[in-house]
Amino acid sequence: MKRDYVQWMAEGVDMPAIDTALLEVWLEKVAAAHGCILGPLSYLFCDDEKILEVNRQFLNHDYYTDIITFDYTRGRRVSGDMVISLDTVATNADGVGESYGRELHRVIVHGLLHLCGINDKGPGEREIMERHENEALSLLDSLK
Repeated sequence: MKRDYVQWMAEGVDMPAIDTALLEVWLEKVAAAHGCILGPLSYLFCDDEKILEVNRQFLNHDYYTDIITFDYTRGRRVSGDMVISLDTVATNADGVGESYGRELHRVIVHGLLHLCGINDKGPGEREIMERHENEALSLLDSLK
């Protein structure tokens, strides 16, 4: 079943070869596991230069990153725009010895986990985020 509230777009890059129907079911289940309901989500895949531009314009940060999440969540209904640099995803995958596809799935769910209220900047929060990412990736594996 197509979920009209998840949009997948690409700007300046080819759309990655992902199973959007499967990912939409997965994202819905991940949200539910965190007591949330999916609202409108958009994923924009881009290159490093575009994400740097977005980082500078909206966050006043002058560095590359794999994902920027704009949170529009209201109550339990999670909603947001995620901008993902496929260049940085590839670099990070190489750096940690992970497949590109697995790292891309990790970044996709990372944005949703932020919308569900999981942070990764404070003391000990990165480890909590990684645990939730790994649980979500295991769930994805079980859906395949």
